[in-house]
Amino acid sequence: MATTPAGLFAVYKPPGVSWCRVRDAVRARLLRGELGGGGGVARSTGTLLEVPGFYPLSSLPPGPFGVLAELNEAPEPPPRQRIRFLPAAPGAGGEPGLVPTWVPVLAEHPLVRGPRFTQLKVGAGHRLDVKASGVFVLGVGHGNKLLTDRYHCHLTKVYTVGGLFGKATEDFSDTGRLVEKATFDHITREKLERILAVIQGTNHKALLLHSNIDMKTQEAYELAVNGLIRPMGKSPPIITAIRCLQFALPEFQLEIHCVHETQQYLRKIVHEIGLELKSCAVCTQVRRIRDGVFTLDDALLRTQWNLQSIRNAISDCQLKVREELEKTLGHQDKSVPKMAAEVAHKHHKQSL
Repeated sequence: MATTPAGLFAVYKPPGVSWCRVRDAVRARLLRGELGGGGGVARSTGTLLEVPGFYPLSSLPPGPFGVLAELNEAPEPPPRQRIRFLPAAPGAGGEPGLVPTWVPVLAEHPLVRGPRFTQLKVGAGHRLDVKASGVFVLGVGHGNKLLTDRYHCHLTKVYTVGGLFGKATEDFSDTGRLVEKATFDHITREKLERILAVIQGTNHKALLLHSNIDMKTQEAYELAVNGLIRPMGKSPPIITAIRCLQFALPEFQLEIHCVHETQQYLRKIVHEIGLELKSCAVCTQVRRIRDGVFTLDDALLRTQWNLQSIRNAISDCQLKVREELEKTLGHQDKSVPKMAAEVAHKHHKQSL
């Protein structure tokens, strides 16, 4: 019997596609089934969702002989049996009358009740905008609750961000409307890394401020060793680490670790780096390579958006996800009473 997959898994979101279209394409693979070779990303055509390698939804033949979902293609359990009193077969020995007979319950036959699965809730984790790409975590079944738990964990995400010196655009991306050009021959890797060090130092102070932790305590030391210092609630975007991966004028590539970020914020960082270096810069790529415990190795490619691959991905990441939530939420549960006591003590001193 088919069972709905339940848990968290990651897919690779390509650039140029909205996160909701990727989610809908994954759900379409599960509920509509694959109709042709090759995978593809979802694209919008009017109000319909079409996926290359799929027929448009409007052309799907109706009824049980149309497209069968992967969930519905799994073997059906044998139908329930019940006793009915039916007329005795003619020519049988004995007097005519009714005899008890086991017969299947036709109300549960697929041709009567239709497909077993018609809806499937797929939730989205930390989102990526249209221009960004990379690890995109989805949840199905009870995985939707785990997505909420991950949101309260304030997890660190890691991006590779590409930049190009010498240009500035309205939206800080290389595809935006050009508004300025500047020279960049004076820029060196050493100058760039000095700017990155300033950015990291400034953001580190903001991280300590929003973490509500006394840095003179043993608890703060243990949290720092385990990499668990993070904001305890809502905060502005914070960069926890930033370094230069590649530098070949006019191009460069950064690795940025951050929390509560948006992809547009990362593009703006590239723009501001250009200004600090007495030039200008645009962002050429924003690619998420890690979201909590999920990495690029865990992200399913478009050709793997099917029932079996998703079940395997959920199973492979189940232990990592549980440990991540227990470690992070456990720390927060211990910190909340301490924060409440500190606030109460502060108010008490002010009232005296």
